[in-house]
Amino acid sequence: MNPSLSLYENVFSNLTSLMLKDIPVVPPDSVIHTFSHLKPSQVYLILTQDMDNVAHTSFILRNTEAIPVATGRPKDSWAQYFLDAWFDPLYRAYAFQKAENHALEHIIQWHPTILAKLAVVDQRLLNSYNYESQQSEAESTIDVPSRQHDSKWQPGDLVINFKGCVEAEERVCEKEMEQYYKIWEETVAGLDGNGAAGKI
Repeated sequence: MNPSLSLYENVFSNLTSLMLKDIPVVPPDSVIHTFSHLKPSQVYLILTQDMDNVAHTSFILRNTEAIPVATGRPKDSWAQYFLDAWFDPLYRAYAFQKAENHALEHIIQWHPTILAKLAVVDQRLLNSYNYESQQSEAESTIDVPSRQHDSKWQPGDLVINFKGCVEAEERVCEKEMEQYYKIWEETVAGLDGNGAAGKI
């Protein structure tokens, strides 16, 4: 939605203040928490959460340059390891209720090698939805304070996600996307000098 947004300026250079530290990895009450002492240089995976889950549809994964074997230093293939683990047939055949989403939640909670390189940031930074989040049914039945969660897309946000649109028969994805596509077209036209810049 915002092709002029710099990931370096808006995410990477501010990661120290953006990381949500010592929070439940899976909301609202996972016993496993994000690390409180993690430094940006140690982060390889940046995720967001919505009201119910780790949001797996928009994330940043560091794909570090492989170190040549001739240097004698080990090749850094953490990104490849992470993707291999996430899509391992063992997990894919495990019949998680929400498929790859629950598989991801499992490995980031129970595999310290992954948790130690994970940063969670506010949802709208990387993964805005086209609707406001409501407190989940599960959350209303447990003894945790009611949370406010800012998920709805606002002008200037990087990404808009139409979560659940394809699966919901009562929703028409093309209709939901129409207004945002027009905004995106105007934004791109402004960047190209073919329209009024700065409309959002």
